[in-house]
Amino acid sequence: MQNDTGRRASSEAPPARARASLGIIAGSGPEAGLDLWAKVLRRNQQLMGAAFRGDLDAPRVIVVSEPRLGLSMDLAGNDTAVWSAMRDTLDIIAPQVEAYAIACNTLNWYAPRIEELGLAAQLVSFQGVLADWIARSGTRKLALLGAGPVTAMDEWSAYRDLPQLVEVELPGDAGALHRLIEDVKRLGSGDASLRPRLAELVAGLDADTVLLACTELPLIADIETDKQLVDVTDLVADALARRALPAPTALRRAG
Repeated sequence: MQNDTGRRASSEAPPARARASLGIIAGSGPEAGLDLWAKVLRRNQQLMGAAFRGDLDAPRVIVVSEPRLGLSMDLAGNDTAVWSAMRDTLDIIAPQVEAYAIACNTLNWYAPRIEELGLAAQLVSFQGVLADWIARSGTRKLALLGAGPVTAMDEWSAYRDLPQLVEVELPGDAGALHRLIEDVKRLGSGDASLRPRLAELVAGLDADTVLLACTELPLIADIETDKQLVDVTDLVADALARRALPAPTALRRAG
């Protein structure tokens, strides 16, 4: 007859494998954090392959969504308020994670300033993962689609140094693109008017590779085009998921 201790031991689930905790700073726009989180989960499962057991092998993720970060659509005019909101958000998320990302291309302008804070948690910046992808892929020319502060390519653009790495084509009508992004935030990605507008913008570009450098654009990127659409959020999700993988020895035992 099995004793109570034996029954409890046999029914306990195997311990979860030790792994890094991840963070996502969201709020600019409303769906961007959810999109990045979903991509992290999918990429984690892909990377683990046959060793993935389900719930216990999903990464631990802390998401902080701060609506005040939405002021980033006019970053130059709202720098003080946006940085205050970012600092408040960092105070919440950084002590709880080992690595984190900001689910907004525009807000990654703050990456150098955040690095100067010397936080223990590592920021996985959009600029960093994009530079790595350009080096790996050998891309020489791409079109940059993003919000006004990004495509201005001035001191307020997170990608102002991109021309040092690759030839950059900018949209012919940056205003139309900015309005499209605002409408994705306002109307939601399911609105039927959005995808034809993105398809028209993409068709007007010369570059064969189009960088979706705004977290709203991948939400409506299921359009017909012969161009390569590169979602920077996918690259960030891959980098985050890799940082939270279990130890290789644990994966080998599971396989």
